Amino acid sequence: MELDPDDVFRDDDEESDNEFYQEHEATKEYVVYLVDASPKMFSTTCPAEDQTDETHFHIAVSCIAQSLKTQIINRSYDEVAICFFNTRKKKNLQDLNGVFVFNVAEREQLDRPTARFIKEFDHIEESFEKEIGSQYGIVSGSRENSLYNALWVAQGLLRKGSSKTADKRILLFTNEDDPFGSIKGAAKNDMARTTMQRAKDAQDLGISIELLPLSPPDEEFKVSHFYAHMIGLEGDDLALFMPSAGQKLEDMKDQLRKRMFSKRIVKRISFIIANGLSIELNTYALIRPTVPGAITWLNSVTNHPLKTERSFICADTGALMQEPAKRFQPYKGENIKFSVQELSEIKRVSTGHLRLHGFKPLSYLKDYHNLRPSTFVFPSDKEVVGSTCIFIALHRSMLRLKRFAVAFYGNPSNPRLVALVAQDEIVRAGGQVEPPGMHMIYLPYSDDIRPVEELHSDTDAVPRASDDEVKKAAALMKRIDLKDFSVCQFANPSLQRHYTVLQALALEEDDMPEIKDETVPDEEGMARPGVVKAVEEFKLSVYGDNYDEEGDVKVSEASRKRKAATENAAKECANYDWADLADKGKLKEMTVQELKLYLMAHNLSTTGRKETLISRILTHMGK
Repeated sequence: MELDPDDVFRDDDEESDNEFYQEHEATKEYVVYLVDASPKMFSTTCPAEDQTDETHFHIAVSCIAQSLKTQIINRSYDEVAICFFNTRKKKNLQDLNGVFVFNVAEREQLDRPTARFIKEFDHIEESFEKEIGSQYGIVSGSRENSLYNALWVAQGLLRKGSSKTADKRILLFTNEDDPFGSIKGAAKNDMARTTMQRAKDAQDLGISIELLPLSPPDEEFKVSHFYAHMIGLEGDDLALFMPSAGQKLEDMKDQLRKRMFSKRIVKRISFIIANGLSIELNTYALIRPTVPGAITWLNSVTNHPLKTERSFICADTGALMQEPAKRFQPYKGENIKFSVQELSEIKRVSTGHLRLHGFKPLSYLKDYHNLRPSTFVFPSDKEVVGSTCIFIALHRSMLRLKRFAVAFYGNPSNPRLVALVAQDEIVRAGGQVEPPGMHMIYLPYSDDIRPVEELHSDTDAVPRASDDEVKKAAALMKRIDLKDFSVCQFANPSLQRHYTVLQALALEEDDMPEIKDETVPDEEGMARPGVVKAVEEFKLSVYGDNYDEEGDVKVSEASRKRKAATENAAKECANYDWADLADKGKLKEMTVQELKLYLMAHNLSTTGRKETLISRILTHMGK
């Protein structure tokens, strides 16, 4: 069935004075990336994934660059600025020392990221020392305070917009846990106090300050030295800060290319429980099909967007139709005509309310009884006071009695029979995983159900599996069990490639960024000895010794040749000490044909490049 996004996920009255529109605007973000550029950021290194050392400055810049590229896709309306402090040169509206605001021509300092902005920022490390420079901005004997100046500049950049219509954030990257450590006595206390006050002034204006600490491998960033007081950390929040900050950095370095959707109310509906008793519900679309952005047609000369219009032409005369078109439905040899208004009245079965019919045990609800993604419902006391109390009473009772509610949702254009299934709250160590509420599942009518085609009318002729075959199938399932499976682990590979190509074209990148396709089977995992053995035993149990992978169970000439080749490979394979070759790293010195001897002898795939074959052999050997 085709989903109608406008019907399933349409918001009511998308106008500027509508509360839904205001909620959308409130999700806009203004972000200032504040990066420490002191010499310590360039001298401190930590190991990267490829075993090479990378500086803390490189880590901060890489995180920001990846975040900017992802933002174009998932939050294109957000605005950002990048500000370095502890710099030799200065560039900011306040003309403060030690602060450099990075930007490109034809772009405001706080603005949406452009392709040119991202491209030039990608090469900032190459030219940083020459064009900007690094120095310690807080030293003994000087009243200069680069951190204070940086917060002042960031606050000035975030004057744009209102805190009621946008989230304003400062993300601070540094590896110095005590910025005033080189200063002693009253001067240190005075500089710390004024910096604290500057941070508090920013927070009073609705600006949140988030610290992203960078720790050396053998040291711990002591957030309690200074920054805990500046950002207001204490108690449990202080103890949990470093692990959560580290995870935030990892998320920024490995952000997924996907569009982000805020959780918005789709619409408000009335739930009529009985005559004289109704409550108000908010509905949310928790699942929606994600597709690439719409293509915009441009004028080939002016490059301006084109406006499309649809016209109807008479099939007989070729004349342009001026009057509104009518539709017809064939009935007993006649075409019954309808106008648009008449069709609208015919479809209007009832008002847009949700009316309760009764309750049934959950066992009556089948997994396949759904026509489209469910809608999540939650009570609201905004219009009908007491809705939450009534909803909670029904919710708790439905969970305790294991029942679901059957109701009729009188959507004017598409009335549906629905099931309301209560969901309990799920809370784990990290917080709430699933909220309490109800899922509204759209049930089929009898007209929508299609009977299953009967393949075997004679029950005696139905193939049956033996106990041994069932046992071998169960053993195979246990071997290839997916641990901690969740659909949230899998990104749409076609969308990932779409956005990757867009990024490469927009930034004029020479190399196409690689994408990780999580839907591809784990070839190394499937080649493990235990899995291979379980597969072979299952095949042997079902087909016997005469199994032919081409689909013919009978032993064919090709099957005999493959079997002979396997036996010959096994004999040849015995002439090599594979364990010793693997331990000494000499597999790469062997030819592809020699490597295939091992793979054929152990019924493993022989496709792929030499590196792939070696990896497959090592995996099979458990190396």
